[in-house]
Amino acid sequence: MRVLFYGTPEFALPTLEALLERHTVAAVVTQPDKPAGRGRHLQPPPVKERALAAGLPVLQPPRLRDPGWPERLAVVGADIAVVVAFGQILPKAVLDVPPRGSINVHASVLPRYRGAAPIAWAIIRGETESGITTFQMDPGMDTGDVLLSESTPIGPAETAGKLSARLSQLGARVMIRTLEQLDLLTPRPQDHSQATMAPRLKKEDGWLRLAEPARDLVNRVRGCNPWPGAAVMTPAGRLLIRRAAAVPHPCDAAPGTLVQSGPGATCIATGRGLFLPVEVQPENRKTMAWEDFLRGARLQQGARVTEIGA
Repeated sequence: MRVLFYGTPEFALPTLEALLERHTVAAVVTQPDKPAGRGRHLQPPPVKERALAAGLPVLQPPRLRDPGWPERLAVVGADIAVVVAFGQILPKAVLDVPPRGSINVHASVLPRYRGAAPIAWAIIRGETESGITTFQMDPGMDTGDVLLSESTPIGPAETAGKLSARLSQLGARVMIRTLEQLDLLTPRPQDHSQATMAPRLKKEDGWLRLAEPARDLVNRVRGCNPWPGAAVMTPAGRLLIRRAAAVPHPCDAAPGTLVQSGPGATCIATGRGLFLPVEVQPENRKTMAWEDFLRGARLQQGARVTEIGA
């Protein structure tokens, strides 16, 4: 099949690789290069780098809603479009360009977690299962009819970064099955009454609210790893928390107070249970063990950790 591929970050690469092995990728559409690093030099997205290495034509529209894009895409002559984490909403005129329509690979079992950050929000909200859905795209936000879906458990310590890597591989496999079975599949409308949303993460989504239960704080740490990172303010400055655990130990100290747990570890009191940072990263420094940070910052039992912006 002749495929027009839309994708931008690393998450899209396994599907692009699978398509290159089994189909004809006629062209790749990806986001424009963006400035990055200290020098703010323009950097190409991962999908563009792979597409150029494969000798594919690359298109980088700033806005697909701008006039002329449906006609430019029609020239490619693709049978179908495959969309994976592209980063723009495709207008109907663009969706209608390929005669067999446009299919999306979404990192949740729809209709749960529609939107830009389904993996992170599933972990933050304490879900134990995620998955992949392929669906026929329409002008709505992940509202099209479902073609295939496959679930996978979320590990109790799994971060958004690690789950994203697993789902990117699963997404490639489900998309290839979708194309192989396309003439046999019956598209299934979603139950929109069961839909939940997963909007794009902001830095503020990583700020830990210490009056929440320790288990919820740990889920937020996992869901915000690697980005935007879970953060608190300490007497030694802002601190990113990369890994953490919940300690089911009774405590009546005010949330944010450093206390000793039963086993002797220094924890942070929360609204319910104790929160034990494991790996942390002070501003402009490398990741280190929580106990090493406490020794260097000379923080002891009774000191207070506060919320960013409090």
